[in-house]
Amino acid sequence: MISLAFTVTYSFMKREDNVFFCDIHVHATSRFLECETAELHSMLYAEPCGEDLAAQIVRLRKGVDYVAEQWDVKPVFMRYFMTDATNQAEYIPEETDCAVSIIQQPPLDGNKVVLWVYFVRCSNIYNVKEKNAVVGSTTVVEHNGYKHLWNMGMCVPQGGSDYQTSELLNAYEAVLAERNLNIADHCQRTWFFVRDVDTNYAGLVVARRDNFTEQGLTSDTHYIASTGIGGSPAETKALVQLGCYALDGYQKEQIKYLYAPTHLNPTYEYGVTFERGTSIEFGDRKHVYISGTASINNKGEVVHVGNIKKQAERMCENVDTLLAEAGSGPADVMQVIVYLRDIADYKVAKEIVGYHYQGAPIVYTLAPVCRPQWLIEMECIAINEKGNPDFKPF
Repeated sequence: MISLAFTVTYSFMKREDNVFFCDIHVHATSRFLECETAELHSMLYAEPCGEDLAAQIVRLRKGVDYVAEQWDVKPVFMRYFMTDATNQAEYIPEETDCAVSIIQQPPLDGNKVVLWVYFVRCSNIYNVKEKNAVVGSTTVVEHNGYKHLWNMGMCVPQGGSDYQTSELLNAYEAVLAERNLNIADHCQRTWFFVRDVDTNYAGLVVARRDNFTEQGLTSDTHYIASTGIGGSPAETKALVQLGCYALDGYQKEQIKYLYAPTHLNPTYEYGVTFERGTSIEFGDRKHVYISGTASINNKGEVVHVGNIKKQAERMCENVDTLLAEAGSGPADVMQVIVYLRDIADYKVAKEIVGYHYQGAPIVYTLAPVCRPQWLIEMECIAINEKGNPDFKPF
């Protein structure tokens, strides 16, 4: 491939910020990539001030505006981690400018709600109301010939987990098709939240595999970076909630799938269909999406059964190996979500993960992993400032 127009020097500065907005009693922990098209990931929580949850969420949402103003960025999507989504979702304000996900995965730091927000500095960010009610709306970031499409909070409130998964993927595929896109070529990251994961995950696995096979996604082609984890949608009849990120306008050489064969086995060997991680190389940076990762070896076996400390350490080792394959490391991690099966393991997990990924915004939630023997799982997003001049900048 010949490099033509993209041999430009880019100025980056990665910054961390832990801010307390004292007038609204909101904490925001952020990691920020400072450049022309800046990106920021932030975890926000509101200190309890003796008022009801509605007032607390108003302060939390105001904190989003404060962060956006402070860094001159716009929100692309938000995810609310809540202790009781069915009763609390009504207090979440309707967003017209960005995608929103609301999921019952109780934060383990004592808060009723923690909010993860992804921001971008870009003039062309807009939200499109979809005709398909399942998909709801699409937040689009357009820049340099790319379209980044974010869809969150998709649910189907009838049928079993297999039926719901099938309907969700079909609805998402139909919405992409309206833009001449498809899941196989354009979807880069998915999140599946499963109510009672020990019971309902199997149906998701079968339906996803069948859907992917129909679309030509097999062990001989590729799958999609993903997290499949316990989490209850606010809609009581929904067993599965789906969130997706798709990319249009890229060259196929920009996408690489991460395997870390010294530490991990291909997921299809134990019947599931997702990639361990995906890196997307742009002219000025590289995005790395690490799927839900636990304490597993390259034979697909759970490692350190019953030992939260050793499971957390092996999990971090696995994630670091995937990051290294993408030319990144812990210092590039922009955000981390840690899922725990047992709240009693919170302190140990926080000590290990917090030390390992110092400076990154992290949320710890109660969310059982898909195998009961796994006590802990994590996912993360990293950004490396080393791009490839053969490609358009982000």
